[in-house]
Amino acid sequence: MHADVVAIDGPAGSGKSSTAQAVAQRLGFAHLDSGALYRAFTLAALDAELPLDGPRIAALAPERPIRLVMGPDGFFPEVAGADVSEAVRRQDVTGRVSAVSALPAVREVANRLLREAAALHPRGVVADGRDIGTVVFPDARLKVFLTASPEERARRRLLQEGREVTPDSVAAESARLEARDLADASRAVAPLRRAPDAVLLDTTDLTLDRQVEAIVALAWKAFSHLDIA
Repeated sequence: MHADVVAIDGPAGSGKSSTAQAVAQRLGFAHLDSGALYRAFTLAALDAELPLDGPRIAALAPERPIRLVMGPDGFFPEVAGADVSEAVRRQDVTGRVSAVSALPAVREVANRLLREAAALHPRGVVADGRDIGTVVFPDARLKVFLTASPEERARRRLLQEGREVTPDSVAAESARLEARDLADASRAVAPLRRAPDAVLLDTTDLTLDRQVEAIVALAWKAFSHLDIA
């Protein structure tokens, strides 16, 4: 594992990805998006018309190959030598990625690819997901667990997707997120949980800028050898 890793975990809608991107930029690190890698596996499985079979989908990694490539703006997912940053956002990929990412064989290979990618960066990475600090990078020097109220996470998700924010839509989305929280926390493979040494950061009343500032301040202490702007 690369010595300099910021691991950001948290439930859906807590702002992990946007926060991780901004923190990475401030630190001069690269954003390592675990979700993009699982989407690449899902895309490859759909294109190959494979059933939901963990070993067969995992085998696509060396066959295609599937990997995260370091570019000038950070890591991007690649399948068979092609940048699939846009393709992994297809609706059919979105609809199946949760099932694919829950397969143990896929997670085992994906975790290895994430560690290999992190080791390539000359400075460090900010990785986000649901088991980054507990499974993927358990020795990360800085771990942060983001959380927020279900209502605030629902509001953010609606805004992110361009949907109308009303009391009814917030209540419906909040219920959906709470159900997903329960499923993520109780699943057998890589459940969502806070690492014992992770800093808990409740973002309910924080703007994105304040979230980023809080984590950068923690990084000042964790990575005292770095010149952080």
